[in-house]
Amino acid sequence: MSQSQAHDDVHPPMAAVQDAVARALAEDLLPLGDLTASLVPIGVRARAAFVARQEGVLAGRLCAQEALRQVDPTIRAEWAFDDGQWFPAGATLAEVGGTLRSILTAERTALNLLGHLSGIATLTRRFADAVAPARVRDTRKTTPGLRALEKAAVRAGGGVNHRASLSDGILVKDNHLGGLSITVAVQRAAERWPGRVVEVECDTIEQVREALAAGAGMVLLDNMSPDEVAVAVQEVGGRILVEVSGGVTLDTAPLYAKTGADFVSVGAITHSAPVLDIGLDLEGP
Repeated sequence: MSQSQAHDDVHPPMAAVQDAVARALAEDLLPLGDLTASLVPIGVRARAAFVARQEGVLAGRLCAQEALRQVDPTIRAEWAFDDGQWFPAGATLAEVGGTLRSILTAERTALNLLGHLSGIATLTRRFADAVAPARVRDTRKTTPGLRALEKAAVRAGGGVNHRASLSDGILVKDNHLGGLSITVAVQRAAERWPGRVVEVECDTIEQVREALAAGAGMVLLDNMSPDEVAVAVQEVGGRILVEVSGGVTLDTAPLYAKTGADFVSVGAITHSAPVLDIGLDLEGP
């Protein structure tokens, strides 16, 4: 998959979901299990609901479902929304039924992942709307161990994934240029990995010109003003893709979108998205 392509599936790989949930449950349950829930008689059954306290975009449904399953495979959940769907405040996202002990044990792990990932999807949707017709992209500024889940949440919010790892693409950044020039970097990349898109981070118009002359397939305009980006886009003239990066906010995003850039990358959609407030409400036996 090239750096400029989005993954069509808004759900993360199931292996990543299972691993993340298992680690999260281990944090909660080791070494002695759920002491408080063990006070509840074994046979008590309950119905509960995941309820949205605020509006947003759902992400992490598979994670919440997996948390319930790993705690107790007999818990049943019926979802009214899927990842990528917008819901209003007060919406019932899913109905849950099973033993009260099991529901209580799985509750926090399910809510932690659901709220965190839905928060990413919701903020991504706001940026996606703000930068249209450009596309919003994520970065590698993700929570260690949760990248696959967070990048899926970005897709659920309507964003486009950048590199999933350092082996997933070639991005020549300013620190790389401490050891070689743009021209040499692009030439070496073309020799070693022909056919791969080489993206070059540029701080100046002169660097944009050098990247174009060297045969780069994409430029990343870093920390440029909207006016500077507009000049760079005109310089590129549609020959290669243009990405904007560096401190873009919801207020400034529309200004960058008007420049004609193809992508706007925003690290904040993963590293600073507020958790969406979702609760689990008991409804009775």
